[in-house]
Amino acid sequence: MPVSNDFLEYVLDQLSNWNGVYTKKMFGGVGLYFEGLMFGLVYNDIVAFKIDETNKEKYIKAGSDSIKIFKNKTPLPSFYIVPITVFENANDFIFWARESYDIQVSKNK
Repeated sequence: MPVSNDFLEYVLDQLSNWNGVYTKKMFGGVGLYFEGLMFGLVYNDIVAFKIDETNKEKYIKAGSDSIKIFKNKTPLPSFYIVPITVFENANDFIFWARESYDIQVSKNK
């Protein structure tokens, strides 16, 4: 199932206090970008953010797992699903999103 317009609109509304976030369609989903770097992925009306060793444990403790994409449910281990409690709180959502963006910045130095 592709990303519904209503869900994507809600995601962008939650990120609205972070000016400059934009999207690009990709692989049946939508990438979340800031300053040219993809920090998040929306797929099947699920939001996942980029993780690495600096924030992976936080996602695991919150009960999250890697996002699964395509019809065969291929795990994408570098993107973990954003916990619903974080997703529903715009301030927390932006904080976690910025952490994921910072991972991309450090990888691209």
